[in-house]
Amino acid sequence: MAFSALTSDFYGFENGLDDREKEVLATLRHFLETEVKPIVNDHWARAEWLPSSVVTGLAEIGVFGMPWKETQPFENSAVFRGWVALELARIDASVATLVGMQNGLVMGAVGVAGSPEQRAEWLPKFASAEWLGCFALTEPLSGSDSAQGLRTIAERDGDDWVISGEKRWIGNGTIATHAIVWAKSADDGQVKGFLVPTDTPGWSATKIENKQALRIVQNADITLDRVRVPDAFKLANANSFRDTAAVLRLTRAEVAWAAVGNSIGAYEGAVKYGSERVQFGKTIDSHQLIQEHYAKMLGNITSSIALCTRVSAMLDEGTQKDEHAALAKEFACSRMRETVAWARESMGGNGIVLDNDVVRHFADAEALYSYEGTREMNTLIVGRAITGKAAFV
Repeated sequence: MAFSALTSDFYGFENGLDDREKEVLATLRHFLETEVKPIVNDHWARAEWLPSSVVTGLAEIGVFGMPWKETQPFENSAVFRGWVALELARIDASVATLVGMQNGLVMGAVGVAGSPEQRAEWLPKFASAEWLGCFALTEPLSGSDSAQGLRTIAERDGDDWVISGEKRWIGNGTIATHAIVWAKSADDGQVKGFLVPTDTPGWSATKIENKQALRIVQNADITLDRVRVPDAFKLANANSFRDTAAVLRLTRAEVAWAAVGNSIGAYEGAVKYGSERVQFGKTIDSHQLIQEHYAKMLGNITSSIALCTRVSAMLDEGTQKDEHAALAKEFACSRMRETVAWARESMGGNGIVLDNDVVRHFADAEALYSYEGTREMNTLIVGRAITGKAAFV
């Protein structure tokens, strides 16, 4: 399929991808435009998950499992995987969240902390979408302080682990077949990771209702009531929160890319509307203040792409650190918040109508702004790198 760069990629960063990456990105773009975009507003309005064909279609394109040698469909870069996240969020941030969950957090946990045997058995099942995963870290009373504040407990009982506790805001929680659950060991107080089939007795998931951002994502409250899993289901190399943090480090930069995609989705909707809406005898995109909005939005998008491109290249080089990913996430999400607001503003009252394809991005921005590390926590990670002093408490 012929590759055509986005007009919102004003400096042509996409041209840095290789031919194979461009080909896959073009295929993904066509799939999203034809199979997802026509139905996404309706599903967002009803807070319902998309048809299963969307997940299987994404799996067939090969977006799941791209970083891992066991499932990598072709050699690809972290920069390309960032463009995939951008492209998904440009159409819908909920779809980007699904892929980030499956490909980054869930498969990332297995890829980073699993044994060679666990990787070989589990990664292909997630990559094919035979298994749909969720990542159960956040709890009702533990979010930013997960390193110290987890209350879910895992106890050894012979050859098994028995897990009890509660989780909250777990994306895909009501539709996942398998969960990566993080719990403190009763033996040493260290955080461990476990693969938990969601049909295990004692597991229950309740959809969080009345959510007004990422409405397609099926977030859930999870209860684990003495959920029993064999020791073989403990991630072999997940033995402290440092291992959990290593997984989060892999995905934080891709959330920054998703923020850029969400910005582009709103920007494109606003530009399209401006070319059609007539006021004072001419289309509103002929007015100075509207063009100023467009220029500010494009500046935010372009600077964020530049930052994300570099931080992902650092991952490819093996030089990316926590503070690099944290700065990218904080910056891209802050610029996204401005951009979606300007996009909505440029459309007047019509900007809050779902059919005009901006207010969904406007609302979803609030979720992207908060998850995978709030703006405040990411600034503290960067601040620690600047000063050498931790100011978290």
